[in-house]
Amino acid sequence: MPSLVVCAGCQHEFSQPGLKRHYVQVSASSKCAEIYRTSMAYLPPEEDHPKSSSPEFLRSSPVDENMTDMFLDGDFDNVDSGPDMPDLLDVSDDESDEDESSGWEPTPSPPSFDARTRAQERFIQKPHITKFGGAAGTPLRRKEVPAYEQYRSCISELDDNPWAPFKSKIDWQIAQWAKVRGSTSTAFSDLLAIEGVTELLGLSYKTAHDLNKIIDNELPSGRPVFRRQEIVVGGEAFDVYFRPILECVRALYGDPEFAQDLVFAPERHYADPDKTIRLYHDLHSAEWWWKTQESQKHVEKRKPGATLVPLIISTDKTQITVFHNKSAYPVYMTIGNIPKHIHRKPSRQAYILIGYLPTSRLDHITVAAARRRAVANLYHACMRKIFAPLKEAGLNGVEMASGDGVVRRCHPILAVFAGDYPEQLLVTGVKTGECPTCPVPRDELGDLEDVYEPRDLIRVLAALAKADGNATEFTRACAEAGIKPIHRPFWEDLPYVNIFLSITSDILHELYQGVIKHVIAWVTDAFGAVEIDARCRRMPPNHNTRLFLKGITTLSRVSGAEHSQMCKILLGLIVDLRLPQ
Repeated sequence: MPSLVVCAGCQHEFSQPGLKRHYVQVSASSKCAEIYRTSMAYLPPEEDHPKSSSPEFLRSSPVDENMTDMFLDGDFDNVDSGPDMPDLLDVSDDESDEDESSGWEPTPSPPSFDARTRAQERFIQKPHITKFGGAAGTPLRRKEVPAYEQYRSCISELDDNPWAPFKSKIDWQIAQWAKVRGSTSTAFSDLLAIEGVTELLGLSYKTAHDLNKIIDNELPSGRPVFRRQEIVVGGEAFDVYFRPILECVRALYGDPEFAQDLVFAPERHYADPDKTIRLYHDLHSAEWWWKTQESQKHVEKRKPGATLVPLIISTDKTQITVFHNKSAYPVYMTIGNIPKHIHRKPSRQAYILIGYLPTSRLDHITVAAARRRAVANLYHACMRKIFAPLKEAGLNGVEMASGDGVVRRCHPILAVFAGDYPEQLLVTGVKTGECPTCPVPRDELGDLEDVYEPRDLIRVLAALAKADGNATEFTRACAEAGIKPIHRPFWEDLPYVNIFLSITSDILHELYQGVIKHVIAWVTDAFGAVEIDARCRRMPPNHNTRLFLKGITTLSRVSGAEHSQMCKILLGLIVDLRLPQ
């Protein structure tokens, strides 16, 4: 049995290797370390002693492992020993001498602060900006009445009450709470129905309906009211509800809340002083605005001093009810002069609802191809009615006052259309399965080797111009141009618009959900829907995993959360299946 050595600092017994490990583990300020340093002071220094991964207090005086044998229990009686320390290592005689250097390896040095700073400073520091120059965005004059004064004049010219049309400050505060922070209209009406509440608070309304009437009738609104008009397609009349689009543009452009943030001319932003690294963030820093402003055939060359108002349109057919198949087809609009950090905040109300399109499926048309063509024609007829005023305004411009009262000649131009893939096809007239932007063949979608130019707008417009002629020639010309035979799409007459360049990527449906849809379809085709659904039913319950007891191949209207749950189990469903020959 090997002899044990007693540590004079903590009075614990250790084997010789264990004592060394003990000194490695203790703190440099402990009694054990102090005693060890005192003992090492009697030894001559060894210049050529090999380096070890010992603590700092051990490196100052290297010592041979056998030197601990020369000390006895009574050699350090004159040293005050501190309180008993807990046994830091449970050491036994039969344990092997393990590698002791792992705990004392120097921590890897973090990345150089200077290198990281240099990599990030180009994005943190202010960009180097090149202005468009010229007369773009030049003011014409200043409006006599500021926006807020004009709003106040609409309230009442004789009433000095600052809270009008409400009676008092508390009357207005209760109304604001009810509409911004309150509960349902029924609950608010029940609160006001409590005896004495309306009288004690001095409210000018007794129900939620009364409050709505005050807001609708007595508060001036900067947003125009809706109109209704009938659109006749295929001998059948449909109702379309819309707001005058120029008035909507004026409402957003002239909102005093956005006056300090509006952008009136394009710019080019760079990350370096040499202007070699281009930065893109807002619409005014992109290429479209600059090229549209400067092109020989476009705005600035035709009418200098123009202020572009890029229109950003988004549509999304929405299912309202689950059982009765009720849906709505809203059309939203904002302008690119407002920065995107404002667009992203719903509370800033930078978007405006400009119309509701018909949602009829035209089931009375029995032929499927004719029905699809009629639905497309109905869509474009309604959109053409909404966007018709942009033709004249985009060419010659209209005077608009921003929220600070400055008047400029503005040219509202359709710049961006945001929608999911079916709506992109509906707008551009491209066939299902094809790219709405470029004429890449279907079997080459996703192939990164070849790059295709955008669709030829001139060729498409030439084909659409034959709509009033022979039907066969019109259909043939549209097929050669790569589009469906649509009768007068709404963007055909809009100035400075290339609809194929206005389409934005649908990240949600095409990338996030589109990839998993493709994988599920491929797996179902490879292994069969029966086998995939059967394996879904046989899955054992587990935490954070949904059980699809009816399978996944027959689901419809799948949400993003459901696609996420499918991703968690898809690999487990097929991991042991062999691909069919």
